[in-house]
Amino acid sequence: MGEDIEKVASNTETICCDGGQDGLGHPAVYYSFDNQEKIVCGYCGKIYIKEKKRALEDEDSYTLVYFCKALKIVKPKVFFFENVHGFFFKPHKPALDFFESECKKIGYNLSYKVINCADYGVPQIRQRFICVGSLKEYGTFKFPDNTHENRKKLDLFSGNKKEWINCKEAIGDLDVPLPEDKDNLAGSKHKHLLKLIPPGENYLFFTKERGHPNPEFKWRSRYWSFLLKLSPKKPSWTIQASFSNNMGPFHWKNRFLRISEIKRLQTFPDKYKLSGNFNDQWRQIGNAVPPLLCEKISFEIKKQLNLK
Repeated sequence: MGEDIEKVASNTETICCDGGQDGLGHPAVYYSFDNQEKIVCGYCGKIYIKEKKRALEDEDSYTLVYFCKALKIVKPKVFFFENVHGFFFKPHKPALDFFESECKKIGYNLSYKVINCADYGVPQIRQRFICVGSLKEYGTFKFPDNTHENRKKLDLFSGNKKEWINCKEAIGDLDVPLPEDKDNLAGSKHKHLLKLIPPGENYLFFTKERGHPNPEFKWRSRYWSFLLKLSPKKPSWTIQASFSNNMGPFHWKNRFLRISEIKRLQTFPDKYKLSGNFNDQWRQIGNAVPPLLCEKISFEIKKQLNLK
């Protein structure tokens, strides 16, 4: 069966575990986090994980502060800002309010929205908060209509919109067997389970709620990308910044994706040069904004704001 995981507040210092049965599971025992993010109970194996800090409480929020300081010093005519899609939602509202307030003080009009990159021709379901700021004398940017759409939504009113680009279209020609493939099977200790998961699904395939006769995991007990497998008939799921043995997406043939494949899924040119080892290159691609999306937004910026 799957692991028992409980998330606790980011400022939690100690926890008490009694087996989850009001003291009947095992004797109550106290644990201190001591600058750790995770605790495993020595009696029952239950896992306690600290929630990530949000908004301006996050240690990385200094990047947002310094971004605003850079805007004030350099004051470009237009800027392009990207963040995770959660930046738009309530837990991060203090950070968004701060960002919006600072930009308006400097003299920028802001246009922002959450964009699914697949809607603009990127073969990847990648939702990101995108903001375009322009000095007031250049007007306010308007996001262009999406060029692609989920085929389930295409209808008579979709106009010239195309279907989302799927993985087979994007990387199918790169799927040539290589000698090292036998050593690149994904899933870590769960390799045997990954082979049984249908393309396009994840660990939830092995849950009681999905009707599996022999459940291996509890419902929503892992991250969404755990044992996540691509489907050749759909766009990729989000390419993460960190490579992992058991966190996907993985190729539908149960192997790790190659650098050449994630470059395609992020719309980098095949000949684009990357530096560093495998993990370094993966991080560079995973952290990037898809070039195709940048190109389309940049074209609209130049067209609408009459920049010279």
